[in-house]
Amino acid sequence: MTGKELALINLSETRRRSIKVWRAIPDSQLEWKPDPEAMSFGETIRHVWDGTYVYHQLLLEGKNLPDDFQSPFEHLPIRSVEAEIARAEPVLSALLEYVAHLSEGDLESRFIVRPETDPRQTRTVGDMLARFAYHDSVHTGQLLQMMRQAGLERPDIWD
Repeated sequence: MTGKELALINLSETRRRSIKVWRAIPDSQLEWKPDPEAMSFGETIRHVWDGTYVYHQLLLEGKNLPDDFQSPFEHLPIRSVEAEIARAEPVLSALLEYVAHLSEGDLESRFIVRPETDPRQTRTVGDMLARFAYHDSVHTGQLLQMMRQAGLERPDIWD
């Protein structure tokens, strides 16, 4: 298996498991949050898939996005889990298509430079793709813990 194939599987599998968790959250609970400072269920779902859009833009630019960058999705209302999934699917598909067109060498020879964020934030494309999947994973764990706090049934993601 090549690094590119592994990246594609990892991105797809982490999102598949994320969606499994998202679908277990009732629409009536999308505004629930564990404390006033936390993101709600709906905001966390939006943050995850909107993050995928932002990450894709980082890959396309090869560097930090402008300070005035605004995602075209951030102001859309969060109405239902299924609506969020429907919006998320083309965003992930675009990222996966981008990755599918990378050469194996691109994973190590192309860099994303983010000195405005952190001087150490110069990463290979391969490294960034792993971080993107990790972002999904972290928030999947967060949502599962929030579901426990809210008394919701949690899905088994270990299939």
